[in-house]
Amino acid sequence: MEIFLLSNGKLPNNPVWLSYALPRINEMIERKNIKSAVLVPYAILRGSHDERAEQLSNALGIKVTSIEHFSSPVDAIEQAECILVSGGNTWWLNKCLHEYGLIVAIQRAVRERNVPYIGWSAGCNVATPSIRTTNDMPVSNAAIMPSLGLFPLQINPHYIDAHISGHMGETRDERLQEFCVINPHEVVVAIREGSGLQIKGNQLHYFSGKGDGFKLFKHNQTFPEQFDTLSLKELVPFDCQ
Repeated sequence: MEIFLLSNGKLPNNPVWLSYALPRINEMIERKNIKSAVLVPYAILRGSHDERAEQLSNALGIKVTSIEHFSSPVDAIEQAECILVSGGNTWWLNKCLHEYGLIVAIQRAVRERNVPYIGWSAGCNVATPSIRTTNDMPVSNAAIMPSLGLFPLQINPHYIDAHISGHMGETRDERLQEFCVINPHEVVVAIREGSGLQIKGNQLHYFSGKGDGFKLFKHNQTFPEQFDTLSLKELVPFDCQ
């Protein structure tokens, strides 16, 4: 498989989409001779899908077309050389994936045809077994939890452990610990801005454009903060390097 699971789409003061991941993504695009990609933009609720596709075309140097321009969403995935899943609202994105029949279509494309999957923010959330660790509000009453399951652990993108002055609610750490209390056998990977996970063949790599580490959460278990993938080796069925 070829999968990129990224915390965010852009960094502050950098207008180029996916800038911190471009060296790795460009290597994959060149290696697989990819000329085009399909954008799954349903998470974008306050912007133009075609404008986002154009921005990604400029960043990646390939033709990116929004999924609405194909005869059907499933046809788009079946023809795709590469799948891009944008950030935005995770709940609405996951609802659309189920309603348009894209869960199985994307799973088959990635697992059977080795079509690369690049997802950031909401697109990262839906690549896990469920969207229970998203930071987004459930904007739709038709809330669906199971998602693509391309990666076996839950991920919390946009992770931040800073304490905001005057904030009296639970911290992100406390919310993730609550998840682990209810789901004691599950592990959550928390990734900060400018970082991501890359699955390349049977290997899992963590990377950060800012040199930050990730954090792991599991009930009644404390992990040291890591700057590589060594601490994931026992948890994920990939050879971690």
